[in-house]
Amino acid sequence: MTRKMSEITVLIVDDVSQARNLTKMILSGLGVHQVFTANDGCEAQEFLEASGAHVDLVVCDWRMPRMSGLELLKQIRTIHPKMPFIMVTGNADVESVRAASELDVSAYIRKPYSPQQFEEKVVAVLDKMGAKSEPGRQIEDSKATSESLRKKARIESLRRIYS
Repeated sequence: MTRKMSEITVLIVDDVSQARNLTKMILSGLGVHQVFTANDGCEAQEFLEASGAHVDLVVCDWRMPRMSGLELLKQIRTIHPKMPFIMVTGNADVESVRAASELDVSAYIRKPYSPQQFEEKVVAVLDKMGAKSEPGRQIEDSKATSESLRKKARIESLRRIYS
C-alpha cells in the first residue's frame, strides 16, 4: 500500500536543537507533518516505549550524550527490526559504516549536508516503504520564490550549525 507523505510519522533524534529544527523544516517541505523530536537516544527510547506512537522513520544523529545513535539503533532493532532508520553523522569512516550496516541502518547522511541531499535520502528511504509525495508536489519545486527563500535559509542554517 502506498502512503502519502502527510501520513508518515518521523522521530528526529539530535542533541542540537538547531539541527532538530532544521530537519523538521525540511521534512515539512516534503509534506511530512507528524514529527516528534528527542534530545538523545535515551529520550527517544523512552518516547517510543511510553507513547505507543507509531513511527515510520527515525532520523538520528550518531554522537549524542547518554545514548548514541548506534546504541539507539541497536535498541530499536530488537523491537522494530524493519523500522527505517537514517543515521546522521560527521563520522562516515569504514568502521562506523560497518557497525551501523550490521544493524541494518537504512541510510547514512554525512554532515554537513544540503537540504536537497537530506530530502533525497529521506525520499529514497520512504520510497522503499511505499510512501509517495502529495499529488502535484515535487521535491525539486524550488522555482517558487518562497521555496527558494526557504532553501537559502536552510543552507545558511546548516552552515552555522555544521561549520
